[in-house]
Amino acid sequence: MPQAKRVISILGATGSIGQSTLDVIARHPDRYEVFAVSGATQITKLVEIAEQFAPRYVVVLQEANALELREQLKARKVQAEVLVGADALIEIATAAEIDTVMAAIVGAAGMPATLAAAKAGKRVLLANKETLVLAGKLFMDAVIQSGAELLPIDSEHNAIYQSLPVDFRQHPYQSSLAQAGIEKLLLTASGGPFRTRSLAELADITPAEAIKHPNWSMGRKISVDSASLMNKGLEVIEAHWLFNAPVDQIEVVVHPQSVIHSMVQYRDGSVIAQLGSPDMRTPIAYGLAYPERIAAGVKPLDLFAIARLDFEAPDLQRFPCLGLAYSAIRHGGAAPAVLNAANEVAVEYFLAGKIRFTQIPELIEASLSAHADLASSSLEELLYADQCTRLSAQRLAKDWSFKVSC
Repeated sequence: MPQAKRVISILGATGSIGQSTLDVIARHPDRYEVFAVSGATQITKLVEIAEQFAPRYVVVLQEANALELREQLKARKVQAEVLVGADALIEIATAAEIDTVMAAIVGAAGMPATLAAAKAGKRVLLANKETLVLAGKLFMDAVIQSGAELLPIDSEHNAIYQSLPVDFRQHPYQSSLAQAGIEKLLLTASGGPFRTRSLAELADITPAEAIKHPNWSMGRKISVDSASLMNKGLEVIEAHWLFNAPVDQIEVVVHPQSVIHSMVQYRDGSVIAQLGSPDMRTPIAYGLAYPERIAAGVKPLDLFAIARLDFEAPDLQRFPCLGLAYSAIRHGGAAPAVLNAANEVAVEYFLAGKIRFTQIPELIEASLSAHADLASSSLEELLYADQCTRLSAQRLAKDWSFKVSC
């Protein structure tokens, strides 16, 4: 008997995760159907996606982009209906026709729709960090209450998920790490392109250098986060919520080869790791097909070519963003949302050449000092903390821009 197709909405279809998701789906047309896709400004790419995968809906956030999208779809005789705005994202994430949502919109913009998908009981393939960083408790409460399936797509969290006992990974809030015999979650980090740079050299790093990740092909913002180790700090916060893990039981291990994607250390001395080539199609395929395994188009891992695996502790003096993330999750409340918002502003100004690389953690620390105690009991309060932080961080970054130009 043929297997029923999974019907999917892809939030952020034009980004690297969205493109990798479509690549995996294209390899298995008998298993998956694309119901809707969203994008921001890459209109031609959205049209090409609509032409190949025939989604019912294509969503953009701005009416001006929608006008261009409709014209291009009409010119190519593609029948997809164009929807506009944040409410449209929620609509395609909660539609009765779908069972799976790939949440891959970068930034806070994707968070409301991802939360709505969880409340609707969908299988949520979570590639959006901000949902858990901004509103981890609200999101996990929604998953538990609705019975949604949550499968992390970040390579590190996906590796931990695969390395956990089945009962615990599917229902982490029904027990604890200790009850599952787990002592520690080990998040691996490549160390980024500046792993061996001295502290004195970091101030002169350029945006062009920062976006050249040694192992992964990623967007500009996440590449800078990897270079500053903020990406790993955000992953610590995510792991705390995803796996019901006390922060002191989450350890970051620098592993330059990016072959071991993360590990779980057990009470009996065992350490279970997930290894693979650095290709996001592996965790995406795992999430799409769980609990089955399907071909993802990924090159097999060649251990003989790798030859060695190295590990070292992160240097928090050179890369203070990681320490700030640990401080934020320990503080709780609005602090992780403030951390994330300030980091997004800092990275934006750094990529524009307006502040130095070393000013990224300075801006985040100043923002935490000012806003960490803002109210955080509802989504509205957390979004207010996010916006308040962004405005004050922008003002501060503009003041600092003058110093950089001197």
